[in-house]
Amino acid sequence: PQAFGQKDAPAQPYFEARKQQIEYVGPGREEPEPTGLHEVLIGYFGPSDPAHREGGDLWRAVNLAIEEANTEGGYRGLPFRVLPAWSANPWGSGVSELVRLAYSDRVWAIIGGIDGPSTHLAEQVVAKARLVLISPASTDKTVNLAGVPWMFSALPGDHLAAPVVGKALLEPHEPFVICAATDHDSHMFLAELRKFLAANGAGPTFEYEFKAGTRDFSELAERVAESKAGAVLVIAGPADSARLVATLRQEGFSGRLLGGPWVARREFLQAVGDCAEGLLFPLLEDDSPDLQRFAKVFAARFGVAPDYAAAQAYDSARLLVAAILRAGLKRVRIYDAVRELSP
Repeated sequence: PQAFGQKDAPAQPYFEARKQQIEYVGPGREEPEPTGLHEVLIGYFGPSDPAHREGGDLWRAVNLAIEEANTEGGYRGLPFRVLPAWSANPWGSGVSELVRLAYSDRVWAIIGGIDGPSTHLAEQVVAKARLVLISPASTDKTVNLAGVPWMFSALPGDHLAAPVVGKALLEPHEPFVICAATDHDSHMFLAELRKFLAANGAGPTFEYEFKAGTRDFSELAERVAESKAGAVLVIAGPADSARLVATLRQEGFSGRLLGGPWVARREFLQAVGDCAEGLLFPLLEDDSPDLQRFAKVFAARFGVAPDYAAAQAYDSARLLVAAILRAGLKRVRIYDAVRELSP
């Protein structure tokens, strides 16, 4: 029994999934390699159209990496080939295409999807197929908390990026407004940001949510102007962020602008123009000689500069090729090699 007024000790979790790495310890490592192959297939869950607004550059980057791998000799003389699967409705016909990759085409691993929802979908398939999935574009931490050891993420999760934005937001100690879209990825980032602000005893003057795909932001821009906020944080996909940032500047907002990681996508930069000058955001790539070399090759080949998602797609493909060269054509061994090679 407790004395009257005595407070309980803070509850301690029995198990913290984020601090654990679940490993696959089942069969498959001793299976013999297949014979009679003419190529090594790598699955890709995303649009295979280079002109696709969100996924085109990722497709280009993955194929660039595979072309380089084939120039270097492929897999013991066999060429690698990227096999795509996608649908305008990923949760409809897209999932059947993904199942085809895993079971009919017998790819050795999959790269994809192009955002949080499509990565969740792919994760459900590889969990049953026992197949490596490397996601180059999702920042949703929950894909790595579902207990699927086959799932690997190239990007840091929202729980790491959101506090970076939060610190920049709070530094000048001025009133701020948050404008966030209602799509899955924006919502997950906003949830992590709210946790950070609550832990620091802070919060926005106003928080506005809008439907993804909104075309006219003039009314929202007027509300932001009336709030007399010193800073505005925009949490939305590239296209929505570009329209809102441009409208805020055109309507006369002169305060600080901050954005989620998606404002570093090429789609945003092309659409927003000079209106993004001075905007702060979390950069999801490290400047390095390897990145500079990739950016130079990508720009020379396709005529545009790659963004962080394209760089991560390229890196994911190179990591996967290295794992296959180390492990051989055994799905479980490829899984082991990806774990060993991951930084």
